[in-house]
Amino acid sequence: MKTWFHTPSSIHSSSPLLSRLLINGFSSALPLSRTLHFSPVVMASTTSQSSQTLESGDVSGGSDVYQLIHAHQAAAARLSPIEEARTLLNYSFRGVLSTFSKDHEGYPSGSMVDFACDDDGSPILAVSSLAVHSKNLLGNPKCSLLVTKDPQDRTDVVITLHGDAISVSEKDREAVRSAYLRKLPDAFWVDFGDFRFLQIKPKFVRYVTGVATALLGSGEFGAEEFKAAKVDPIFQFSAAITSHMNKDHEEDTKAIVQYSTSVKVDSAFMLDVDSLGFNVKVGYQGSTLKLRIPFPRRAEDRKDVKTLIVEMLQAARASS
Repeated sequence: MKTWFHTPSSIHSSSPLLSRLLINGFSSALPLSRTLHFSPVVMASTTSQSSQTLESGDVSGGSDVYQLIHAHQAAAARLSPIEEARTLLNYSFRGVLSTFSKDHEGYPSGSMVDFACDDDGSPILAVSSLAVHSKNLLGNPKCSLLVTKDPQDRTDVVITLHGDAISVSEKDREAVRSAYLRKLPDAFWVDFGDFRFLQIKPKFVRYVTGVATALLGSGEFGAEEFKAAKVDPIFQFSAAITSHMNKDHEEDTKAIVQYSTSVKVDSAFMLDVDSLGFNVKVGYQGSTLKLRIPFPRRAEDRKDVKTLIVEMLQAARASS
């Protein structure tokens, strides 16, 4: 069972344009791609392009820009919340582990931990018997693991997985060890005598985005629903693709964003890529926005991402 809700909150900003965007559900740090709606999208959609791109000085009060962005983002294809949660957790390696304190009964205890995920999405921990969280889990296996997509942006996606930490049996140790070291190859300490492997078996997973903004999206997934969710196959190439685009093709990214949104942005920095499109941080009249740019169709593999980006760039150039 899952639930979703949006909660308004008060917003203040010194920028007139940004104030209007914030009040209507946008934030300078807000991933618009995830907060306008949460309905699952399985295929990318093509948004119709305006015949004329808005220049920086052409908009009165920013209202036209808001309408363009709102319409574009509402139609932009994206991963469903559960797919994004499953994918983000799968490709993350660090989070905040919360346990029940053994020394201070009734109080929670937080620890920064490294982790990897097994095939069903259960986080794997390598813990020392000397660690406070290890002692806490011996007393009470109930815990949670909090993971953020962007630690510098509290309005971006935050996932909290709640579950029970169980010891890995001797017969499963080698498989779990291999999975952990694939994600964290430099973790030589896992073979020290005081270390053991734990798996957090999910009970439910909570997803929140848009904190402290005018539009809060959140939801909760059960263990079986989370386990059955697919990990996006393109996200694993995200770092390599965005690094290349930001280093060698920044102007091309900007051209694609301008064509896709019909807003003449001042800058564009690609953040991450998945099968349905990419997220980008753009500059516009002194404000910074996070936008979702959809692909014309779902990307099949890494090579296909390049094909789609080239197609989008060619379309952008043809329209200029």
